[in-house]
Amino acid sequence: MQPLKQYLRLFDFSQTVHYRTEILSGLTVAIALVPEAVAFALIAGLSPLTGLYAAFMMGLVTSILGGRPGMISGATGAVAVVLVSLAASHGVEYIFATVILAGLIQILAGVLRLGKLMRLVPLPVVYGFVNGLAIIIFLSQLDYFKDDAGSWLTGQSLYIFGGLTLLTMFIIWGLPRLTKAFPASLAAILTIFGIVVAFGIDTKTVGDLASIQGGFPPFHLPEIPWTLETLQLIAPYAAIIAAVGLIESLLTLELIDEITETRGRTNKEATAQGIANLLSGLFSGMGGCAMIGQSLINISNGARARLSGIVASVALLMFIMFGASLIERLPMAALTGLMIMVAIGTFEWVSVRILNKYPISDIIVMVVVMLVTIFLHNLALAVLIGVIVAALVFAWDNAKRIRARKRIDEKGIKHYEIYGPLFFGSIKMFNEKFDIQGDPEEVIIDFRESRIVDMSAIEAVNKLTERYQNAGKKVYITNLSSGSHKRLLKADKMINVNVIAASE
Repeated sequence: MQPLKQYLRLFDFSQTVHYRTEILSGLTVAIALVPEAVAFALIAGLSPLTGLYAAFMMGLVTSILGGRPGMISGATGAVAVVLVSLAASHGVEYIFATVILAGLIQILAGVLRLGKLMRLVPLPVVYGFVNGLAIIIFLSQLDYFKDDAGSWLTGQSLYIFGGLTLLTMFIIWGLPRLTKAFPASLAAILTIFGIVVAFGIDTKTVGDLASIQGGFPPFHLPEIPWTLETLQLIAPYAAIIAAVGLIESLLTLELIDEITETRGRTNKEATAQGIANLLSGLFSGMGGCAMIGQSLINISNGARARLSGIVASVALLMFIMFGASLIERLPMAALTGLMIMVAIGTFEWVSVRILNKYPISDIIVMVVVMLVTIFLHNLALAVLIGVIVAALVFAWDNAKRIRARKRIDEKGIKHYEIYGPLFFGSIKMFNEKFDIQGDPEEVIIDFRESRIVDMSAIEAVNKLTERYQNAGKKVYITNLSSGSHKRLLKADKMINVNVIAASE
């Protein structure tokens, strides 16, 4: 029995599960996954089934093995955009191989516990990322207000589609104020479907995008030449997919953590994303990552356990294999209204309300990340730029915080009490604090309230002691932290650190 209990604990099945809520929410998510998966596959220039198979495999594996119960994964636009050029130049077999390699990279990231790097992502970057995704979700829904020729709907077609969309949004907004016994999003979809069928309304349906009829995802080894040249071709794409997938998944995980006031496991999620992408490539899928829109649908419906994601994935497969004719009749207006409400709920409105209370540097970081996300659809680049800018701002701010309190004691010894971190950015201001020619014969530099952070700081201390010695004066370095002391001792073999006295 003990091994069985350990196995169950591994998958976090010990939590309380509200089966009715989980099952109904999973069905809602499954319906919402269909047009997204089809659309992203078409964006990448692939068959709709590659997107649907990816949504099934990604959702199922991450729901069982992932580090964030309730989070939904599937085929995503972020991954689709990366694959466009490779799909056009080399075809779908290279896509499958790329997704497999991306999965292996993500598994490695999880094993090496690189999920902890998410601690380096500051809040303005998260806000910019989430707001950018919310705007992308909203803008993507506007395409459904166009006809097959790409022109905006007009007249009766516009009124019908717009009216059904607004009615969907109203139901999703209003039903929870009356009762939470049934998911509002599923109620809205069923209501709009019933209205369209009952009155024979001619409007866009899921089937207008593409047919979703298919079988069980076939196991398929990519038919490519397994050579070094092939690896060199797909490796850059795989690395970008792995990075984009992990960033979007782990940021979505943090957002769900904040909403549910619980804590997910980043390294476990990274490993699960890798396994899911590996299997997706082996079972004819285009790969993917966490989906912030569908995850928020699931969480807003009250789902908190793994069951909702499992139900969503299995239901999606049932739609593909047995229910395609019914699902293809679903009005796109209902799904459009649902995703617009998701966009509204995704946007961090608090970031706008307290905008005037943020430091200007945080506002710049948030806006830059949001704009890169919206216009380049490159989430990895957006977050990387945000982290770099935030790090530079942090370094600049700390560079200005170096201080030195000066006093001369009764023995005529001058004391410099240093405050603030000493690193590459604060060295110039640090050196300006000292009056070597005007100081007495003995000087004590007290680091009780400071830290020696990097090699540049060590070299600065070294040069300062040299200048005092050249002037015929004694300098004592005191109250070093243990970390700063160790850095000086290690550096002593490479540079001449002239520390006359130092204490822990």
